[in-house]
Amino acid sequence: MATDARAGHEPEESGTGRPEESRRPAESGRPGRRETREERADRRWQELIQEIRVAQTGVQILLGFLLTVVFTPTFRELGQTDKTIYIVTVVLGSLATGALIGPVAFHRIVSGRRIKPQAVAWAARLTFVGLVLLLATLTSALLLILRVATHDGYVPWLVSGVLAWYLICWFALPVWARVRHTNGEDGGDDRGGDRDDDRGGDGGRDDRDGGVQD
Repeated sequence: MATDARAGHEPEESGTGRPEESRRPAESGRPGRRETREERADRRWQELIQEIRVAQTGVQILLGFLLTVVFTPTFRELGQTDKTIYIVTVVLGSLATGALIGPVAFHRIVSGRRIKPQAVAWAARLTFVGLVLLLATLTSALLLILRVATHDGYVPWLVSGVLAWYLICWFALPVWARVRHTNGEDGGDDRGGDRDDDRGGDGGRDDRDGGVQD
């Protein structure tokens, strides 16, 4: 009888396995943080917001400066080529601003829908697009300023050098560090979880299990 009672009780425990699964530390077989998928999403969102604040400040100041140039007397003296570069620069700055502010609007619209891991993944994509557009805006603005200031033939070479420096600092160095330090036992604590978040394959399970509320 005792055996039957225990056997009859086991299905009830297995029936509650999913809530326990949502509380189980993510990537338990790997070294690093022991956190649930929801806790990881919260942490990644806070880190992403800090990154966006830094980028937003730069692009908003740059765009504000560019928008005032058209009202100065010097703008009327610019050649058609310089005016075209200016228009392209303003458009790029506007696109970068939209992409970097996009995660805030995205989070506000989906807030409370229990899809925060997926929201973090999409916000990260928007932030990356915003950084690429910011890179293009800075390069175009530098080209315009140097053309107006010097009119010398070395301007394209100087701009190319600065662009190469941006690419090294913003992309090459992080990619190198990621490849170097996320192989073998030094694997990143978020690497496996990030792929799950980006795919969004567990979104339905999180909704059923009472996942992240925000």
